[in-house]
Amino acid sequence: MVKHMILWTLNPELSEEEKKAVKAGIKEGLEGLVGKVPGLLECKVYIDGRLSSSTADLMLDSTLESPEALKGYKDHPAHLAVANGKVRPYTVQRSCLDFEI
Repeated sequence: MVKHMILWTLNPELSEEEKKAVKAGIKEGLEGLVGKVPGLLECKVYIDGRLSSSTADLMLDSTLESPEALKGYKDHPAHLAVANGKVRPYTVQRSCLDFEI
């Protein structure tokens, strides 16, 4: 199995209200991919409870069946629709950590 974890920083030009809406949209979009993307077993997006010591605004914690499933996830049309429509237009920084468990 593979963990796929992402940290994003939102565009600082967004208002607090816009950030809240963007985070909710990212959460809904990515968590909704379970059952649609082969090999995606779990997907949780953390958008609340951020402490002031944080350097990112939200986090994706997902589990996939295999490294091959991760490759398929990255190119899956449903994932690309969320990434291109709900994530990339609103983020300025992304950090990724993929590892086998």
